[in-house]
Amino acid sequence: MAKQVSDACAFCRIVGGDLGASVVREDDRTIAFLDHRPLFRGHTLLVPKIHVVRMSDLPADRVADFFLTAQRLERAIEIATSSDGSMVLLNNVVSQSVPHMHLHVIPRNRRDGLRFWLGPRVKYDDEHPAEAYAERIRAAIADL
Repeated sequence: MAKQVSDACAFCRIVGGDLGASVVREDDRTIAFLDHRPLFRGHTLLVPKIHVVRMSDLPADRVADFFLTAQRLERAIEIATSSDGSMVLLNNVVSQSVPHMHLHVIPRNRRDGLRFWLGPRVKYDDEHPAEAYAERIRAAIADL
């Protein structure tokens, strides 16, 4: 179950006003602020105001609002930074520097140096066929 806040969480402290951040947007359910160690200037984090760790922990009645806000934020950041596009990503547990669900919107430009940032890549092959992975994922979806 989602908790309102966690005293140990830096993002909950930002939500509560106990830790400063450069806020770019806030409503009753979300807050968006500049990442304090951005990949590029304008790199923004969108955070639900309740403490959840994984995207799947976000209550269903908050999902649509969260992602509609993410859409607006993505476009606003591209406009504000005059970037060619953006990278939008959300880590679940692994690579979360703060264990609180947060979506990154990172302004991107062609040839900006992040070409291999998400590497290394793998291929499907006879030992690891794509269809076997697809079937396992379909089965997991059916079980949810």
